[in-house]
Amino acid sequence: MDLEINLIFFGLPLAFALGWLASRFDLRQLRMENRSNPKAYFKGLNHLLNEQQDQAIDAFIEAVQRDPDTSELHFALGNLFRRRGEFERAVRVHQHLLDRGDISQSDRERAQYDLAMDFVKAGILDRAEAALRPLMGTPLAPQALLALLSIYERSRDWQQAADISLQLDQSGQGQFAVRRSHYLCELAATQADSQQAQTLLEQAIETAPLSARPRIAMASLLEQHQRHAKACDHLQELAHLVPNAMPLIAASLARLAPLVQRHIGVLTLLQDSYHQSQSLDVLYAIVSLQTDLGQEHGRKLYASHLDKHPSLIAATRLLADAALDPAQQPQVQRALEHAAKPLRRYRCAACGFEALQHFWHCPGCQAWDSYPPRRIEEL
Repeated sequence: MDLEINLIFFGLPLAFALGWLASRFDLRQLRMENRSNPKAYFKGLNHLLNEQQDQAIDAFIEAVQRDPDTSELHFALGNLFRRRGEFERAVRVHQHLLDRGDISQSDRERAQYDLAMDFVKAGILDRAEAALRPLMGTPLAPQALLALLSIYERSRDWQQAADISLQLDQSGQGQFAVRRSHYLCELAATQADSQQAQTLLEQAIETAPLSARPRIAMASLLEQHQRHAKACDHLQELAHLVPNAMPLIAASLARLAPLVQRHIGVLTLLQDSYHQSQSLDVLYAIVSLQTDLGQEHGRKLYASHLDKHPSLIAATRLLADAALDPAQQPQVQRALEHAAKPLRRYRCAACGFEALQHFWHCPGCQAWDSYPPRRIEEL
């Protein structure tokens, strides 16, 4: 009996001491791990801020190895891989997160979206689309819809792009009516049936009444089918609705006016526009129409323009009409045309991409309506 009491008397303090030592050991180990993890994390963050991506990746890998359950480090590491173009490694990181059963629903959706972005950056658009579809109905749906819209634009799937833009409009994520009108115009351009093309263009005009492209495309379609009066109606209406679009339609108006006996009305419209903007394209149309009417005022108009604007392009036109030595005119004209050629281009206001023709969708940066309707010399 005395032995049992002695064991209890001495055993309890011993057990307590051993437990205390064990807890201190565990706490000490935990503190060391917690100190090492933030150190590796902040080390990686420092490298990232200094644009040392290789060292940042090494630091984040070290932090992940110390604590494989930290999802935020996985996200940071995956995004770093994607930025460096290491798409396979980024996919593996985000797929690993999706395969885990212990992450929250929000982190799972985030990993799903990041996985889709890996495929987008890698150009694997079909897998990116498949990865984005499950995000419909989640808090990340707006971002997923925008990513899908970019995918359909890149793949030129204009019908899908139009459908997605309508969903974005209805969800209050922005104004996509003008962009949707572009998609409808692109669809119309692929139609062999002119009636179907006209129906799509009518939808585009209704979708974005103040957008220039649908009316220009409609006028072109009507002109192809010898419906000159209706084509001229659309262009004249556009000139009143969107005066800034006049440089894009001036040549067409000058070509159509004689066919529908609207010389005076169209000439007045062109002259009013020129007085407001002094556009070279409008000036060329005025000269063309006046020549058709038998009014030889081309030289005076070009000279008057040069008095106000030192335009090399206008100078080449004036010189072409001037009475030079026939033997010298071709050489001089050719030299001036060569010098003026770069000035006739259009330039994207978003990325600076230059082209001889006006684009609605920039080939360089994929922006819509980023080309001003004026030549480089006039900017």
